[in-house]
Amino acid sequence: MNNQKVLEVIAIYRAYFEERNIHKIDFPHTLSLANYGDQAKEMALSHCHGMLDQMESFVAEGRMEKTFRWLGFIQGVLWLTGCYTLEELKNQNRPNSAT
Repeated sequence: MNNQKVLEVIAIYRAYFEERNIHKIDFPHTLSLANYGDQAKEMALSHCHGMLDQMESFVAEGRMEKTFRWLGFIQGVLWLTGCYTLEELKNQNRPNSAT
C-alpha cells in the first residue's frame, strides 16, 4: 500500500464519517469506552474521525509505520461497530479497488 493509496482510504473514511454527521473528538487516552454504554460506538467512531487529519500529516512526513498502525486501529473499529465488513475493508486497501 503506497502513500497515495493510504490517502485515498483516509478520504473514504472521512466521507463516511461526514455523511453520517460523525463529529471529530480526541477521546481521552486514559478512559475506557466501557463506561459509556450506548454512546461508546459513536464516541469510538468520532475518535477515529479525529485521527484522520493527523494521519495525513504522518503520510506527508513519511511516518508510514505509525500511519499503518492508526489505519489498522480505525479499520478494527469500523469492523467492530458494523460500518464495514472485513471483505470491504480488505478491498479498500487494494490498488484501484472499488469502494
